[in-house]
This record gives sequence, structure tokens and C-alpha cells, in this order.
Amino acid sequence: MIMHKFQVTIYFTMDDTFMDKVPDHRDYINSLIEKTIIESYAVSMDSYRSWILFNAETKEEVMDLLSKSPLFNYWKIEIDRLFVYDGVTYRLPDVVLN
Repeated sequence: MIMHKFQVTIYFTMDDTFMDKVPDHRDYINSLIEKTIIESYAVSMDSYRSWILFNAETKEEVMDLLSKSPLFNYWKIEIDRLFVYDGVTYRLPDVVLN
């Protein structure tokens, strides 16, 4: 089983029932974070976009996981498999000699 990283960009719309579904959505996202399926999750209310970094085998698996969210019908989704993903969290901490 080869795991890949997928960057998901979600463009969303809101209506009267959207906010009612957010708590169940957050529970679902939190469960995926706890299983390390989701590595990071960010939402901008200024641009009505969110970004999720997934660990998965295929784009289809990512789409299947996304489709289980209560907010799925509010989304336009882009999924990109990443070739390189690097950052501070992937580095060893600086060595401090006392």
C-alpha cells in the first residue's frame, strides 16, 4: 500500500442550514485527523475556501472520504496529488547544547 499526499481545495457556498451542519462536519474531520488520514485542515471565511491535506492511496479514496461530510453538497472540489510536500514540521528540531 503506497500512501500519497493530496492537496484538496474546496470552494463552498453557504445557506441557512450550512452552519447547522458544521458541528457534525467538524466531528468527521476530527476523526480523520485522529486517524492521520488528514494532516492539516484550514478554512477561510473571507474567500469561502478550505484546504485539506490528505494521506491516501488514490484521488478516488479522497473523494469517497470527502463525500461523507455533511457539507459535501455545498462544495466544489479540486484534488491534486502532490509530488513534493515539505515544511518546518518535517524537520528535526535544532540541537541546543547546554
